[in-house]
Amino acid sequence: MNRGSGESRGGVNLPALRGYNEALLLDLLRGAGPAGLGRAELAARTGLTPQAVSKITARLGADGLIAEAGRAASTGGKPRTLLRLVPDVRHAVGVHLDRDELRAVRVDLAGRVVAESGGPLDFGAGPEAAVEAVVRAVMKVGDPAGLPPLGVGIAAPGPLDHRAGAMGRVTGFPSWKGFPLRGVLEGRLGLPVLLDKDTNAGAAAAAGAWLRAAWPDEDADADTGRGVDTGPDPDAYVGGGSRTCVYLHVGTGLGAGLWLGGGVYRGARSAAGEFGHQVILLDGPPCRCGARGCLEVLCLEAVARGDLPRAARILGEGAANLVALLDVDRVLLGGRVVAAAPEVFVAGVGAVLAARALDPARPVVALAGAGVAEGAAELALAPLFGREG
Repeated sequence: MNRGSGESRGGVNLPALRGYNEALLLDLLRGAGPAGLGRAELAARTGLTPQAVSKITARLGADGLIAEAGRAASTGGKPRTLLRLVPDVRHAVGVHLDRDELRAVRVDLAGRVVAESGGPLDFGAGPEAAVEAVVRAVMKVGDPAGLPPLGVGIAAPGPLDHRAGAMGRVTGFPSWKGFPLRGVLEGRLGLPVLLDKDTNAGAAAAAGAWLRAAWPDEDADADTGRGVDTGPDPDAYVGGGSRTCVYLHVGTGLGAGLWLGGGVYRGARSAAGEFGHQVILLDGPPCRCGARGCLEVLCLEAVARGDLPRAARILGEGAANLVALLDVDRVLLGGRVVAAAPEVFVAGVGAVLAARALDPARPVVALAGAGVAEGAAELALAPLFGREG
């Protein structure tokens, strides 16, 4: 995930690290948007020599990944040639595997959605049926020219083992425990596959929303909302701005994704973010996890009654606990329940955070501005830009 065009990472002038340096320059050009950057600026930001930058950009140009973006205004000498990323030269696919539906997107190198597909899914029908649905969806959003995607990101309900690529004991669906979803899909698709929790993918999408704002979406329309800035302020992720956020997802379940220190925080066992199963009412109603009075059961019961203001307040109480623990800059909201009444949830969560704030500089509450499938695709793109997927 790109951290912002104002934050640089150091390059290394060693031939053995050629791939790292290429990814580093691609990352900077991605963050710069269509305006691009000059070779001298790339050298200054990375610490690479001008000669190394020239060689690397020549290779990237020959591969079609970058192109000239014009010339910068002259400051007395010869105008500098600017370089930009070519977003549509390659793609990645992201799939959101939810408990009752599936959504797949194909995105370009700037993270913009260029194709999407979705439909109902019975998660309880078992892994084999879900695998078939994923394979069909990936094929449906594939490049018409036949160019394979760089990778496929799968976002699924947790818990799961991100490193091993295997599902965990998903609440209510025991047949999924231990299923090697990543390996099975790699065998079926013949492509690199990344498996992560839906909430982690949501955090990746939310924290990178500024990037999509840097690359205007020519196909945006009012019906889909693509191209509309409903999420984090792009400037908050550039230079000395915000670096931490939590993404709260309210759908068929309730979970959190944590964006800490410039990346998704998964924990030692990929189990971080089980936000919905914090007990906030002792001896409360039973939750499907086996405990009583969990945030998830209380929030979703309010949703089922149609009392969305109360659901938002309950979500806010859990968010306030998380903010007090982690001291994050932003609380970003997403999921189908939030999408159905965004103003109610932003206002409700914001009011609770304001009431419980111990510091006047409390976190901003906003909509995530991007979906879980987009975040899964973003994680699949990450290695191209030298980031951990």
